[in-house]
Amino acid sequence: SGSRSSKTFKPKKNIPEGSHQYELLKHAEATLGSGNLRQAVLLPEGEDLNEWIAVNTVDFFNQINMLYGTITEFCTESSCPVMSAGPRYEYHWADGTNIKKPIKCSAPKYIDYLMTWVQDQLDDETLFPSKIGVPFPKNFMSVAKTILKRLFRVYAHIYHQHFDSVMRLQEEAHLNTSFKHFIFFVQEFNLIDRRELAPLQELIEKLGSKDR
Repeated sequence: SGSRSSKTFKPKKNIPEGSHQYELLKHAEATLGSGNLRQAVLLPEGEDLNEWIAVNTVDFFNQINMLYGTITEFCTESSCPVMSAGPRYEYHWADGTNIKKPIKCSAPKYIDYLMTWVQDQLDDETLFPSKIGVPFPKNFMSVAKTILKRLFRVYAHIYHQHFDSVMRLQEEAHLNTSFKHFIFFVQEFNLIDRRELAPLQELIEKLGSKDR
């Protein structure tokens, strides 16, 4: 299954150097470095909310892509025949265009569909304009919310089904920091419905309480 794992590992989406979004990304990285994640997610003064959400969405896509890429060999058709986040939560894939009716599929297949779909949205200049002065579309916020809701499912699957592998690879600190950053971000701007976060609710409360 060597070819599958490389297929699921999407190329990193780069933000063009010298662009305003690149400056925003640098700002995000600098505040993250301070270790205060609640501070790091706040909208920088005078910045456009859509642009801030766009930059961070691309960044989370790259992070999750990398994290999932490290455990693809453990996430197979046989180990994960359904895309789940524990016994109570199962996800079926539909993108509304190619696959209109939700289909049941294995976790690696689901995540491949999901990451390919996200990448197509991020590469669409009408949705995620990379040029200065090009306005974001009216439906940008709903697109971003759908992307983040789906990216959350990859975190949920990794935590529920592959955390032992993450521990063996000594990556739990990296995963926890990435997820905590993600959660603080979506909470700050109210981007994911609380119901959607239910599979990791206990973890979310634990991460949040450490930071008050």
